[in-house]
Amino acid sequence: MANSAVCDLGRATTPQGPLEPDFITQITDEELTDPQHKHWGRAVLTNSRPLQPAVRMQSNDYLSIAGDPRVSRAKANILTEVGHGDAISRVFSHAKEDTHRKFEYKIASLMQAEDAVLVMSGYTANTGLVQAFSKPDTPIYIDIMAHASLWEGILCARAKARPFRHNDVQDLRKKIRRYGPGLVIVDSLYSTNGNMCPLSDIVDVAEQEGCAIVVDETHSFGCHGHKGGGMAVAQNLAHRIHFRTVGLSKAVAARGGVVVGSARNMEYFRYEARPMIFSTSVLGYEVAGFNAALDIIGSEDWRRSRLHANHRYLRTGLLALGYDVTESDSQIISIITGTLENTVSFRTFLDQRGVLGSVFCPPATPQNRMLLRLTVNATLKAHELAHVLDIFAEAREKLDMKGWPTLLQ
Repeated sequence: MANSAVCDLGRATTPQGPLEPDFITQITDEELTDPQHKHWGRAVLTNSRPLQPAVRMQSNDYLSIAGDPRVSRAKANILTEVGHGDAISRVFSHAKEDTHRKFEYKIASLMQAEDAVLVMSGYTANTGLVQAFSKPDTPIYIDIMAHASLWEGILCARAKARPFRHNDVQDLRKKIRRYGPGLVIVDSLYSTNGNMCPLSDIVDVAEQEGCAIVVDETHSFGCHGHKGGGMAVAQNLAHRIHFRTVGLSKAVAARGGVVVGSARNMEYFRYEARPMIFSTSVLGYEVAGFNAALDIIGSEDWRRSRLHANHRYLRTGLLALGYDVTESDSQIISIITGTLENTVSFRTFLDQRGVLGSVFCPPATPQNRMLLRLTVNATLKAHELAHVLDIFAEAREKLDMKGWPTLLQ
């Protein structure tokens, strides 16, 4: 069992290290030595070594471009010609001829926005955006399942979160009418369960109630919309949404993030968002890779078609086996395992049979609502997907799943 992989990380001392104050030890003890908490660490999150060639369904490389030689060559050319570029804060470099600026215009055009700002990650895109465009007295209406980085942005702004029930438009409207106009924050595609946002309805309510709208398109960019422009583009809503963010670690399969919006707001963001001021810019060779990835995403529609066909096949098969994956609207499929014991036994069962997924546990999920997530990509083969379904069928036969929250009643 994976539990045995938990290291003895008690109050060991390092000969060269300083004596730790009690408050540091107490913090680490809660996670590393308390039996109620320690399993949220490596033992649960790390897959065991598979006993056979594995179908790996942990990657967010949805369009299967991470290893594309066109991307590698683009990066290598810049590295060999000019090096990796200046490792400086982006506030010192915004010339129109700048490589970063050209990429910003390119992705803004793809997303049907006026302008864009490249940042270091999707996390800093979200934290910086909410921090820059909120004040402590700004009501922030956020879907309860929105990404942790958006919640972090609320903390950075010292604002008050007014969470609304997941995808519940009426609950959102009710809260806005109680607390007044503010910022409405949603993901277009939720990374935990693959559930899509009712984006058109959310935008309608936000507009009617005088709110600004933030949509995190990290998991929909590249996979939905014309040339992969995202869900707002797919639903013809781009011109009605004030801010969108993208983590480039998913379909673009790289490190970085983007904020898109009006030219006026993006100019303000560049010089007000703390991650822009106090962190090093994405490097030039990385931007070259982004550009190559965008060219692939925009020109090779077959990748999106294959991605969604693979998702439909796997989702249909799991439903037929009795797994409740009805909330999975796109390339993310989650099996809610519930308790720690369920999760560890299920993950170990799959690992040993060559199916590798990702475990989500607190704080990413509520207590006793842990899950095993499968992410689909464009180049999964038919026999690999069939193998996954065979193993999930075997799990129904051999594991005690009575009472699991993920099974259809």
